[in-house]
Amino acid sequence: MTTAFISHRDCWQHDMGAHHPECPERLGAINDRLIAAGLDLYLAFHDAPLAAMDELLRVHPRAYIEMLEESAPAHGIHHVDPDTAMSPGTWTAALRAAGAGVLATDLVMRGEHPAAFCAVRPPGHHAERAKAMGFCFFNNIAVAARHGIEAWGLQRVAIVDFDVHHGNGTEEIFADDPHVLMVGSFQHPFYPYCGTENPAANMCNVPLRAGTRGDVFREVVSEVWLPRLRAFAPEIIYISAGFDAHYEDDMASLGLLEADYAWVTQQVKIVAAETARGRIVSMLEGGYSLSALARSVSAHIKALADL
Repeated sequence: MTTAFISHRDCWQHDMGAHHPECPERLGAINDRLIAAGLDLYLAFHDAPLAAMDELLRVHPRAYIEMLEESAPAHGIHHVDPDTAMSPGTWTAALRAAGAGVLATDLVMRGEHPAAFCAVRPPGHHAERAKAMGFCFFNNIAVAARHGIEAWGLQRVAIVDFDVHHGNGTEEIFADDPHVLMVGSFQHPFYPYCGTENPAANMCNVPLRAGTRGDVFREVVSEVWLPRLRAFAPEIIYISAGFDAHYEDDMASLGLLEADYAWVTQQVKIVAAETARGRIVSMLEGGYSLSALARSVSAHIKALADL
């Protein structure tokens, strides 16, 4: 069976202004690389649906959702914090980004595809229950995971987050939730300056010093993440796939390469095959050096699809 690739042109319409690193060109770079590498021939393409209100309400309060909708400007840019802004296309793009994870979960759970990658923006893992921040509005991975739990009756859901920034929103939403295990690594000290102070028992947060390269990252995965994942025995694995820990990405100071992203994806696939019938849903988070992002996503998808 083919791996699903879920995206939508609406995700290009979210624009936080000239020179903002979280730009529409990120998706263009990914698409161009997939075509140049011939990977598009091996993927099943799906349009991301708009997330429904009841799907968002599993994670975010109604008042927060309505506030975001009302904040979307008819013209220009409206900042919700110094780094995070809405344009006229943001509201629909955010709904598509959250809806992509719901569709991906349904496709994988129905057995139509063994795995899915969601090439969507805005990203999500910094969004807390009632707070937009860090380029994020809805917590896409949390909406997807909650859908797996509530619509499909899953009892054990794992979230793997290898973005260079800690997924503070995902942690805030799922801390102490017995249905969820989150394993993640992130540069520290670094934005959002949390994740190390008394995390909940279901949060496996591993801070990495600036300058950390792939050898140390692989040790963390092998010695910390994989034992926790296997002990938890997830029924599905979600990936917050941020590629800003790449050596070429000047948003941060870690040193991962495409080979590291391919390797960690392969390791997650092994666990998924052991405990989750191979079911994986991966969602794009960070990654701001366009060339490095495109190459890394390509390596990630090749590993997901066994190509």
